[in-house]
Amino acid sequence: MWRRFIYHPEVNYALRQTLVLCLPVLFGLLIGNLQLGLMFSLVPACCNIAGLDTPHKRFIKRLVVGGSLFAFSSFLLQQCLLWQIPLPLIMLGLALLLGVNGEISPLHARLMPAALVASIFTLSMAGSVPIWHGPLLYIVGTIWYGAFTWFWFLLWKGQPIRENLSQLYVQLGDYMEAKYSLLTQHIDPETALPPLLQRQQKVMDLIAQIYQQMHMLSLVHNPEYKRLLRYFQVALDLQEHITVSLSQPDEVQKLVEKSQAEAILRRNAQVITERLKTVADDILYHRYPQHFSMDNELSALEKLSNQHPDNPVGKFCYYHFSRVARLLERQRPLYQRNLMSTQQRLPFWPALRAYLSLKSVALRNAARLGITLAAGSSLGMLFHLPKPYWVLLTIMLVIQNGYNATRVRIQHRALGTFVGLIAAAGLLQLNLPLNVTLSCMLVITIAAYLVLRKNYGLAVIGFTITAVYTLQLLQLNGLHFLVPRLIDTVLGCILAFASTIWLWPQWQSGLLRKNAHQALEAYQDELRLLLSPEPKTAAMAYARMKVNQAHNAVFTSLNQAMQEPGFDSRYLTDMRLWITHSQFIVEHLNAMTILARDHYMLTENLAQDYLQRCEIALQLCQQRLEHDGPTLNDNAAVFQSDDQETNGMPVTQIEVHLRRIIAHLRAMHTISSIAWRQRPHHGIWMSRKLRD
Repeated sequence: MWRRFIYHPEVNYALRQTLVLCLPVLFGLLIGNLQLGLMFSLVPACCNIAGLDTPHKRFIKRLVVGGSLFAFSSFLLQQCLLWQIPLPLIMLGLALLLGVNGEISPLHARLMPAALVASIFTLSMAGSVPIWHGPLLYIVGTIWYGAFTWFWFLLWKGQPIRENLSQLYVQLGDYMEAKYSLLTQHIDPETALPPLLQRQQKVMDLIAQIYQQMHMLSLVHNPEYKRLLRYFQVALDLQEHITVSLSQPDEVQKLVEKSQAEAILRRNAQVITERLKTVADDILYHRYPQHFSMDNELSALEKLSNQHPDNPVGKFCYYHFSRVARLLERQRPLYQRNLMSTQQRLPFWPALRAYLSLKSVALRNAARLGITLAAGSSLGMLFHLPKPYWVLLTIMLVIQNGYNATRVRIQHRALGTFVGLIAAAGLLQLNLPLNVTLSCMLVITIAAYLVLRKNYGLAVIGFTITAVYTLQLLQLNGLHFLVPRLIDTVLGCILAFASTIWLWPQWQSGLLRKNAHQALEAYQDELRLLLSPEPKTAAMAYARMKVNQAHNAVFTSLNQAMQEPGFDSRYLTDMRLWITHSQFIVEHLNAMTILARDHYMLTENLAQDYLQRCEIALQLCQQRLEHDGPTLNDNAAVFQSDDQETNGMPVTQIEVHLRRIIAHLRAMHTISSIAWRQRPHHGIWMSRKLRD
């Protein structure tokens, strides 16, 4: 019970965040300077936004850079105010100055909003404390945050990675269960694939996160992290075999009608699912795995395969289920490989040159944020708001990447703040003693962090109550803060929503075609490796993961585009069908990667012939994504697929997969032509829809 409590992801996260906030408050209370302790609680918020709560092999360097940027932003804002520079210009200039971090790397990009939040917190102190007070507060606070975080991760032995690894095994188990629970009903791809695609999306998102975490850590000298790396490589092999599909529902129906195949397959899938969830708990709660065997289930499956040699379903399932069982029994990857390389950090000067281009995404994001903060500052000055920095802070907390994420965050923030202010107004009427007030703040803080990662709106209720109590303890004006805080929140949410729509919006329906292009390019790279004379196992494994991630990006864009205002439902419906065929191609590439690793290859001439046909088909699909031009008659033969024998020789499994890939590309080529006619000019059309 103790392990399940202390290692529970939400409990562990809540304890870490609460302690790093409350220990300085306790220290300030003991030395008789509670105000200083409460001011220290502002720094962890900046560190969390900057991503300094993530273990990293350059952890000290990141702390130094983060703390320096916090102190620099604090000092520069106060100095500019002394020079009587208008606040809107200051916020715009700070955003543009710090936006270069977005060009260096995605991890550095988080430093810009964190430094802006630090400057906004400084705005609340400007004029009441010396100019050196804010920078010193951020430097000392960052040192404290770094020391506490380093000790916490050392104490809990890689708990953040364990949480993601555990969740990955859970998602793999859910995928396995969903795939075989309704075996006989998975006939129509329109109804069978969407639930599996949703689960596959979660699996690929977790794999991408763990890739990033593994690359951020030094795995050479730490046995604990080496063990976690082995678990991750096993999960990659499991994903390869679990998500592969035979794509022959008719053959499945035939086998089910002739035998007890459905019960046997369900039993095997159930045993694997239960074992995956047991391994997930073992990873999360630091337990050694128990013995596992599914010989009886595999024997029944092998017998089924031998009884029906003409049906490919039995052999297919036995092959992949036996590999999955072997992975779960031995907890060793099927083959050794290094981790796939991730995006590298761009040096400062090349990043600065890229940032100064008008095409730079980082520059647009910085300009969007700076203009929004400038507008919020101008409104605060125009309406003489008592605490205008809350408008700016609300803007920083609700703006997300993309329209839908920002819309959901705004709803949670506004409703959570409203409910929290009502609750705080009632609690302030109680006139509680200081020790009782601090105890209530501690309990509310823990409760808010317990639900933060699952329900942001509920967490905002708790944070709003503690913010009101903090102002009450610092300035004895908590009640006077309630109505202005609500007004500031509403203004900040309105400005954030307006900037997301009108200032260089990144509509996912507009990015859908770009992501589709990248997916087709990933398929082409994988086919070149698979059909090369000497395919390399490691290179194929990396390419396979890139194929899955590229397809997942297209699917994610489609789901987000469906939530955007005024989308063309016919166009997105056609693109959903396009993505369905793309999913089949991904599954065929997964299966071909396994066959190529087991040396089931084609002759060199035949491989080059298929590669040429696939490349031409992929290029035609890319062209159709751009325009609906006529198809050349010379290329019409590319999409022809013959399932009969070739020159008296039987068709191999590799050829079967290649011919089905060409068939799916033919369907995608046709769908792209139809979708092109329905695709609107997105910017003009979206503006008209929103205006109406």
